Amino acid sequence: MKLGVIGCGKMGSALVGGAIRAKAVSAGDVLGYDPFPASAEAFTETTGASTVAEIGGLSGCDTFLLCTKPHQAEAALRQLADGGASGALLISVAAGLSIDWLQSHSPAGFRVVRCMPNTPALVGEGAAAFALGTEASSDDASAARSLLGSVGIAHEVPESLLDAVTGLSGSGPAFAFLMIEALADGGVRCGLPRAQALELAAQTLRGAATMVLETGDHPAVLKDRVASPGGTTIAGLAAMEAGGVRDALIEAVTMAAQRSAELGKA
Repeated sequence: MKLGVIGCGKMGSALVGGAIRAKAVSAGDVLGYDPFPASAEAFTETTGASTVAEIGGLSGCDTFLLCTKPHQAEAALRQLADGGASGALLISVAAGLSIDWLQSHSPAGFRVVRCMPNTPALVGEGAAAFALGTEASSDDASAARSLLGSVGIAHEVPESLLDAVTGLSGSGPAFAFLMIEALADGGVRCGLPRAQALELAAQTLRGAATMVLETGDHPAVLKDRVASPGGTTIAGLAAMEAGGVRDALIEAVTMAAQRSAELGKA
């Protein structure tokens, strides 16, 4: 794989850095482009890959990672075509740009994969999904899975489910941050120092998530193992149910997914 990265910000750097660490690609086979010299320099320092001064300098690559802002994508793809690029794979993480849009604006013969990563990819704990364009192959799916999976997990889904992915794992970190903050506030209310409460809350959520992923047990089963009859945990769970926490989280994912669909249509 000869990988060209269009947009060398935090997400592009995280994905490329993860792919290099996982040996999915070597630093010598990666070229990046960013209109901001500081971002290009940081990309090189972070990943060890080289950058070019113009998008046309990426035209020899066989795979492209599109990490621009959505409103920058059309000009970037036009410049890529003007530089002679054709017949390559385009993996797009540009929010809201549909497969149809990407296919109609990409250089001739490009195959398209549309992805939805999330910000924990920046620390190697991402949860992503991707959808294949009409001309993309199983090898293209493997390339996307390898790239996204190098910084977490990656699932292939139909494009129609990417809004649901956006609501769940795309927006989900913000919901988790709110829960961590609230748990820490509860600890402070009960007398813990702020710093200790915050660390305990964050580690508790990380530990609980790791148990779900590593045991394969349903969260309800794990919950019931903690909640002994007449104990502290069941008292707290009753308070959460009375406060509508479960319904609020379901509604948060649903509303975020609906807003993603609205933005995509716009």
